Amino acid sequence: MNKQTTLIIGASSAIAKALAAQVIADPDAELVLVSRDVSYYQSAEFEHAKLVRVNDYQEAEISLAVARIQRATESDIARVFICHGVLHNDNCQPEKRLEDFSAASFTEIVSANTITPMLWLKSLMPILTGRQKCKVVVFSARVGSIADNAIGGWYSYRASKAAMNMLLKSAAVELARRAKNIKLISFHPGTTDTPLSKPFQRSVPDGKLFTSEFVAEQLLSIVADTPVDGTASFLDWQGKTIPW
Repeated sequence: MNKQTTLIIGASSAIAKALAAQVIADPDAELVLVSRDVSYYQSAEFEHAKLVRVNDYQEAEISLAVARIQRATESDIARVFICHGVLHNDNCQPEKRLEDFSAASFTEIVSANTITPMLWLKSLMPILTGRQKCKVVVFSARVGSIADNAIGGWYSYRASKAAMNMLLKSAAVELARRAKNIKLISFHPGTTDTPLSKPFQRSVPDGKLFTSEFVAEQLLSIVADTPVDGTASFLDWQGKTIPW
């Protein structure tokens, strides 16, 4: 059996690290990791992984990184995980009311959650298109579902994820004509015990705060079971469909 490559972008996140650990445990796997900080992966466990460091996530740098990815891979890319996501940082917090909305915060959140994943998808297309079936996972969130929004709030984060979902749906329509081997998956990991969710964990019901290792295991199983069918899928950590 030919080896197949797994590509993890935004590899310094907690879930990305858990994914990488589970992928690298397969002796037949080829793993490529992309991040602004690859220091976590400079250990014996990941000695066979290919590391691609990026300076930033601007379009020109992403294009250069994809060229390095292409040179680093020895086999066809079968799985791509785009793990970017920002909910809050020193400059931005989820809005509780309209008065909290800020153009600067909205721009920063949309840049990280919507524009950056789309730039990766755009730049990767030439090296993913072919006969090898390839599943591309972009991290989204249930709160990006327009149909499922019953409580409001979190304007920038919701909008950024909803916009990402729409872009993926549109891209899937195009790829069904141009690149039938590619499957796009918008993935909601559930509330995971990571720095992203830390300020909001008090309201999480018992049994619904997941470890990164659990989410990674679930995601790898979902990707394996999801067919390449010319459509985009919006799936949660159980593999259940979320309404767009």
